[in-house]
Amino acid sequence: MPTVTPADDSPAAVPEAGPAAAPPALLVEPTGADANRPFDPRTFVASLPTRPGVYRMLDAGGQIIYVGKAGNLRARVGSYFRADVVQPKVVALVRQIAAIEVTVTNSDTEALLLEFNLIKKHRPHYNILLKDDKSFPYLYLTTQQPFPRLSFYRGSRRMPGRFFGPYPNSVAVRETLLQLQKLFKLRQCEDSYFANRTRPCLQYQIARCSGPCVGLISQADYGVDVAAVARVLEGRNDEVATELGNRMEAAAAELAFEKAAALRDQLAALKALQAQQIVSAGEQLDCDVIAVASGPGEYGIGVMFVRAGRNLGTTTYFARAPFAEPDEVAAAFLAQHYLAHEAPPELIVGVALPEVDALAVALGERAGHRVTIHAASRGLKARWLEMTCDNAEQALKMRLANQAGIEQQLREVGIALGLAATPQRLECFDISHTRGEATVASCVVFGPQGPLKSDYRRFNLEGIAPGDDYGAMRQALTRRYKRVKAGEARLPDVLLIDGGTGQLAQAVEVLASLEVRVPAVVGVAKGADRRAGQERLFLLGQDLPLILPPDSRALHLIQRVRDEAHRFAIAGHRARRAKARQSSVLEDVPGLGPARRRELLTRFGGLQGVLGAGIDNLAQVRGIGRHLAEAIYARLHPDT
Repeated sequence: MPTVTPADDSPAAVPEAGPAAAPPALLVEPTGADANRPFDPRTFVASLPTRPGVYRMLDAGGQIIYVGKAGNLRARVGSYFRADVVQPKVVALVRQIAAIEVTVTNSDTEALLLEFNLIKKHRPHYNILLKDDKSFPYLYLTTQQPFPRLSFYRGSRRMPGRFFGPYPNSVAVRETLLQLQKLFKLRQCEDSYFANRTRPCLQYQIARCSGPCVGLISQADYGVDVAAVARVLEGRNDEVATELGNRMEAAAAELAFEKAAALRDQLAALKALQAQQIVSAGEQLDCDVIAVASGPGEYGIGVMFVRAGRNLGTTTYFARAPFAEPDEVAAAFLAQHYLAHEAPPELIVGVALPEVDALAVALGERAGHRVTIHAASRGLKARWLEMTCDNAEQALKMRLANQAGIEQQLREVGIALGLAATPQRLECFDISHTRGEATVASCVVFGPQGPLKSDYRRFNLEGIAPGDDYGAMRQALTRRYKRVKAGEARLPDVLLIDGGTGQLAQAVEVLASLEVRVPAVVGVAKGADRRAGQERLFLLGQDLPLILPPDSRALHLIQRVRDEAHRFAIAGHRARRAKARQSSVLEDVPGLGPARRRELLTRFGGLQGVLGAGIDNLAQVRGIGRHLAEAIYARLHPDT
């Protein structure tokens, strides 16, 4: 019989999705894991308990290739080894099994949580793994201020205030925000900006803000608008419309015709906003609608967000699962997605799911409220499901068409560069700076699926002369390929360097010093007048550059990768430069805290005055001694 010991990967040990006080699970050390004798499935299955748990299948190299859960471990694991099994996935999986590890849990819910954590940690080859995971944006309404702020928000929802959403993307949030700005004119500015205004800003001038920062609206009137915004976002548009109508009639009765006209325009805008939304017949539904579209070896999972009966839009996830069925994909998506994101009270799914009750209980425990999972056969929910399925199918078709185009481009890149095989991974480096300030290097990665954004990297470069692009490229490549050599990432098949022979020489030198071999290293230089289509490709060992025709698919892919590296580098450079300009050079002086910095700036009237002060003058400021004055002067005048 196998021995039973506490499990390292129990829900208590891997807490991301498990309950706070989950009792420890047990790990069954299987006889099949013994390297001294071959794995015997019959003996192993007979030794398993009939309790719930999670099983991990390992190959001959000890790598986890599949993680699954079961309400009855003996029955579930034994089903893989029956003689009548014909499913391609199971047949391919069983051929590679060299050992199985089993963790016994106290319930089906614990097993589901542990399975999620193990899949997230190990990313086994035969499990369904989602692509394009993301955090969703919200509208955030503060509640702790006299004049609350309405703004775009993405992140943890632990701050005081109200959150409305989630929305499928930032565009949907900003469109809603713009409409609400026009309707109710709530402020969006940061608190520090709001507190220091002496006159209305541009938002007031274009009628997108009511000017609370300078007292152009009373707190009571502003509060009425805040309450109206909250009701609109809750789907209670009719209540707001009725209230606006009553206020309009009251203003007209008091002969306040300008106020009545403004309320009339506000009411018309609200009705126009209502007409653009798909709203359920008076039902305040909070639900997600999930549909699965299948393609060759890949699935698209569409999700529609419905909050307070309003359709907030759809987004699509993708899962590569060559042997999976739609119900398996849907179940894997629900577990992976909603154990990482809070589930709404209702999930409408287009396929029948196995073990749906245990899944609903686990998601409910995670969300802190009851969650139901069911299909929709008629009515508005069925139309939502049909719409979500159409969107998923369209998104999957576009993705597959894009992948087919990239695969053809990769083949042509291999031919153009004279490679023995089609490249599967391209990396490109670019450098961005402004006259040597805040130099940033980017590394972007492309594969057969397109850009691999999780593999992108940026490097903040230090210790190089301003404008030394060769030194910057050398530092970035050294830092990148030291990590690659250490096993942190795969080597590329093609390394693209934005630049000519000088940058190419730096890349070749770095790779040689690290003893790293890349099949093709290419310098991508713009043409004489820097127009697209005139790029020159410099290859090692070739005196003349390779010039591909403007209609070459290989050139189009190289241009796309180069432009993406350029965009990524510029974005990083601008962010770093903006951060540097928002901070003071005085913050870098050790021992000079906020109070002493304030004393300095007050004494000399600002940073320019501090720059013009000598050591003796600095030392006379309260709290600044001679030693600190010398440190401040040295930091402000590094060349003296």
